Amino acid sequence: MRIFAFALALVQLVACHRSGIGSATFQKTLVNNPGSSSDGGRIYIANCSSCHQLDGRGVAGIFPALGGNAAVTGDPRRAIAAVKFGLRRAPTAGGAGGVMPAWNGLLSDADIADVVTYIRFAWRNGAAPVSAAEVRAVSQTP
Repeated sequence: MRIFAFALALVQLVACHRSGIGSATFQKTLVNNPGSSSDGGRIYIANCSSCHQLDGRGVAGIFPALGGNAAVTGDPRRAIAAVKFGLRRAPTAGGAGGVMPAWNGLLSDADIADVVTYIRFAWRNGAAPVSAAEVRAVSQTP
């Protein structure tokens, strides 16, 4: 049901944007929130949800949950670097290691800002958005 509600809200946002409804408010929102959560949702579904799941809960011991994850909600440079450069984690005694692909070069800085903004806000994370300038400024892995 949550997925349906999210998809419906996403469709409504796109329809309002395309029809120009609230365009002044939309432009003000872009200035204040350069990373678009609605575009980030689209990018997340297409590129991230197969591992981290649509609900952001991940797969225990394999793909980490993004909802309630301090690596997502804390210093935004950490989440940006993870998306931009990927991650490699060695197996530990308590769980599997893992590899997250680097999206730099496959997604633009604006796309990375959108998806990081989405994961920082989705699933009740409520963290601040990030901009493409912040993505460009991150030049090394976490």
